[in-house]
Amino acid sequence: MEFETLLFTEENHIGLLTLNRSKNLNAVNHTMIEELEQVFELLRTSATCRVLILTGGGEKGFCAGLDMKETAVEMFAQPAEDIYLYQSRMSQLYYKMRCLPQPIIAAVHGAASGAGFSFAMASDVRIITPEARFNAAYINIGLGGADLASSYFLPKLIGIGRANEFLLTGDFMSAEEAMNLGFASRTVPRPELLKTAFELAGTMVSKNPAGLRMTKEAINQNLGLPSLEQALHLENRNQAFLIAAMKLQNQP
Repeated sequence: MEFETLLFTEENHIGLLTLNRSKNLNAVNHTMIEELEQVFELLRTSATCRVLILTGGGEKGFCAGLDMKETAVEMFAQPAEDIYLYQSRMSQLYYKMRCLPQPIIAAVHGAASGAGFSFAMASDVRIITPEARFNAAYINIGLGGADLASSYFLPKLIGIGRANEFLLTGDFMSAEEAMNLGFASRTVPRPELLKTAFELAGTMVSKNPAGLRMTKEAINQNLGLPSLEQALHLENRNQAFLIAAMKLQNQP
C-alpha cells in the first residue's frame, strides 16, 4: 500500500511503520489519521506480521503531536459535536494499537509530544535514544493534560505520583528519567536505534506466534482486572490452550 504520511514495510514477519512527515516533525494531520486507520486494520487481520516497530522519519524527532497549523485549526473551527467526533476518532488510534495482535516496539528519537507521547505509551516496549524526550503537551496549549489515553497509560507505566506531575505541568520527561522510571527499557545511540529494535523484534518473532499474541492479550486484560484471581484465570486458560495446541502439533 502507498501512503502520503506513512511508510510501511514487512520482512521476516516484522512490520516497520514510519511516521513520514519529517518536515513537520511527523505531526499528526487528518491524512495521517486516515492512513493509520488503514494500516491498523491491515495489521489486525494480517496472517504474516507478528511484531510491529513504530518509529519517526527524519532526524529531528519522533512525533511533535497534533499538527497545529493544519488539523488543530480545522478542528477548532467546527461545532462542539463535530470536535467531539474528531477527538473520538483520533483517540481510537490508541485503542486500536492495544487491540492489534502484534506487540509494538516504539523506537523513539528526539521529541515525542502530545499525540506522539501517546503513540509511545500505547506501544508495548519503548527503545529510545539519549536525545529522546516526552511530554503531555496538551495542557501547554490550554487544554487538559489528560488526553489521548495519557491518563490511562502513564500512571500504569510510571506510577500515579510522577504521572500526575507530568500530566499537570506539561514538563518534558528526559531520556534519563524515562529509563529511571521504567518508561523505556533501553537507551541506545541514534545510529543503533532501528538495529536494536529489529533485534528485539527478531527475538519475539522466534517465539510461538500464538503464545506471543496471547501474552499481549493477557497483559492488556490484566491491566484492568480488579483481582489476582481473575488474572490467574486468564493466564491459566491461555496456558492450557497453548499446551493443548502444542500437543496436537506434535502428534504424528
